[in-house]
Amino acid sequence: MSREIHQPRTAQQWMAVIALACAAFIVNTTEFVPVALLSDIGRSFQLHSTQVGVMITVYAWVVAVMSLPLMLWSKNIERRFLLLALFVLFILGHALSYFAWNFSILLMSRIAIALAHALFWSITASLAVRVAPPGKQFQALGLLSTGTAMAMVLGIPLGRLIGEYSGWRSSFALIGLSAVVVCLILAKTLPKLSSQNSGNLHSLKLFLQRPALLAAFALTVLTVTAQFIVYSYIEPFSLQVAQFTSTQTTQFLFIYGAAGFLGSYLFGLLAPRFPSLIIPMSCLSLTLAMLLFLPLSQNIYAFTGLGLFWGMTMISLSLALRSKILDLSSDATDVAMAIFSALYNVGIGGGALLGALIAHDLGLKSISWIAAIIAACGTLLAIYLVYLQRRV
Repeated sequence: MSREIHQPRTAQQWMAVIALACAAFIVNTTEFVPVALLSDIGRSFQLHSTQVGVMITVYAWVVAVMSLPLMLWSKNIERRFLLLALFVLFILGHALSYFAWNFSILLMSRIAIALAHALFWSITASLAVRVAPPGKQFQALGLLSTGTAMAMVLGIPLGRLIGEYSGWRSSFALIGLSAVVVCLILAKTLPKLSSQNSGNLHSLKLFLQRPALLAAFALTVLTVTAQFIVYSYIEPFSLQVAQFTSTQTTQFLFIYGAAGFLGSYLFGLLAPRFPSLIIPMSCLSLTLAMLLFLPLSQNIYAFTGLGLFWGMTMISLSLALRSKILDLSSDATDVAMAIFSALYNVGIGGGALLGALIAHDLGLKSISWIAAIIAACGTLLAIYLVYLQRRV
């Protein structure tokens, strides 16, 4: 009888984790899908695509600035209710995006969605770990990251495809409807979860006394900045420098995104066995990918192979950093995840800005070399992080 009871409970736990992974897919899709819809949105409001691009910058800034304040504000709220409430805001934001009658209204809707995004990533990693079956925490984080990878592989191309045939409003409408379905599944599968180890303002003082945690935060900014110096401009690099066709560029991006599935699987397999090595090895791999980026761009097959290696590396690194920060802040996981989410978006915005400056002053050929230098600094910091942990 106990085995019969255990099996349905385990199945429900995995269903909840999968639903959280689907939620991650939707949230990450809506963050980046406007990149593929800027021209279409601009035509709707008689604006240039560069003017419309401000919605991407504003979105990232809202997430970066509001992650921690929103987490602290909600620290005592029961987690299932909080997750469902932020999904309601997320859905309403997309409804407003669909009906937006001018660009200012669209921008307001994106700010609302960004607020939901900020809170989502502050609490979801710790929720996935809590609801996962015993001993399956790494696999749960891997599934969560798979949702993120799928946003790159399927979410953005599908959003673009729908936008081309039905208009950009349909893309936002479909994301909103998908969120309704996921919200209902979460309401069915997630148990009530009291706020545990969420932390408070005092946690920030405690974090300052943890050198390893501070090193992990700094490493997040360094590596994500290095990543987005190059990734933000991969399309113009492929077309202008490597001189690949549009189809070859799309195939490269697909391979890069698909590599996330393999990277998340390998993380779940290797992280429990080599917990100290996963971060420095991932940083070293990122450095190597950046060093090989320009030389291998002379051949589409070699470059596509690099895309596979690079995609696996970045997913593994993101997962490893998230897991490490959860481990180093077990008494205040939600505060730590809010900081992690904010710093990740600082890296995205900083990398894109730095990449633009490098491309303007030194040319697109130079972006990967600067990224490699920053990633190499990250590798040294990762080695220092291992040293700090072994001292404890």
